[in-house]
Amino acid sequence: MEVVAQILALAREKGIMITCAESCTGGMVAAALTELPGSSAMMDRGFVTYTNAAKIEMLDVTPDTLRAWGAVSEQVAEEMARGAIKRSDAHLAVSITGIAGPGGSEHKPEGRVCFGLAFDGQWHVETQEFGSLGRDKVRLAARDHALMLLLNAVRKMRPVRAA
Repeated sequence: MEVVAQILALAREKGIMITCAESCTGGMVAAALTELPGSSAMMDRGFVTYTNAAKIEMLDVTPDTLRAWGAVSEQVAEEMARGAIKRSDAHLAVSITGIAGPGGSEHKPEGRVCFGLAFDGQWHVETQEFGSLGRDKVRLAARDHALMLLLNAVRKMRPVRAA
């Protein structure tokens, strides 16, 4: 993937390490980031936290946030990204939580995916409505969106160290 090559080159140049906290994508972003040789220069670790218990245990997502907003929410995506930064040696974290399908509800439809980014002491969250494309296509769309978020973040980030 061209976007992964760009992330790798920029992250290596700036000395940036990345971590992923994934739910509905089940590690697809981490897998994409480690496809290329040399990816260990930018990929620190990945967290696949499919259950609420895993989000709490591995990423310090609070039970109160999960109760108030549900797992598919910008609030949980933010806590996942913050937790991934805290529990890794990374400088940049992306998080993903969503409803890949089939199913969903009136309030949280299939294809809704929430993303979080954490870097340089900043937090960004957003929600994308991919629609009911089917499970595989929603997961791929979420992976690709997360990779673009990472690329844009790496472009903005200050160098951590010269490579």
